[in-house]
Amino acid sequence: MEYYFSKTISASFDDAIQKVTEALKAEGFGILTEIDIKATLKKKLDVDFYNYKILGACNPPFAYKALLAEDKIGTMLPCNVIVQEKIPGQVEVSAVDPAASMQAIENKVLNDIAAEIRGMLQKVIEQL
Repeated sequence: MEYYFSKTISASFDDAIQKVTEALKAEGFGILTEIDIKATLKKKLDVDFYNYKILGACNPPFAYKALLAEDKIGTMLPCNVIVQEKIPGQVEVSAVDPAASMQAIENKVLNDIAAEIRGMLQKVIEQL
C-alpha cells in the first residue's frame, strides 16, 4: 500500500500553495502548520534546497472523532501535505494516506475515520 497520493501540476510554487490551500479548505481542512523546508535548511545548515513546504492540514470534526477513538492519535496528526518544486514550474503535491498510516493501530472506529479522510484527501489531490 502506498503511503501517499501525489500529483504534479504546472504552476508557480506560490500559486500551487494557494491552490492546495483552497482545495483543502473546500474539503473542510484548515492549515495548522506550515514548515518551509528550504528556509529551515538554509538557516540551520546553510544549504540551498529546492522549494519544499509541509502543510499540516486538519479537519477539526474528524480530528475530534479520531481523538475520541484513540487518545494517542495526536502523534499522527495533522495530516501532512507536501508541496515541492524540483523543476521550476512543475510542482508536485503529495498527501499522506491516513488509511496506510493508521494500519498499525487496531481500532475499527479509527480505521473508518481514516478511510473517510483518505477519500477527502484523494479528492483534494485529484482536483488540482
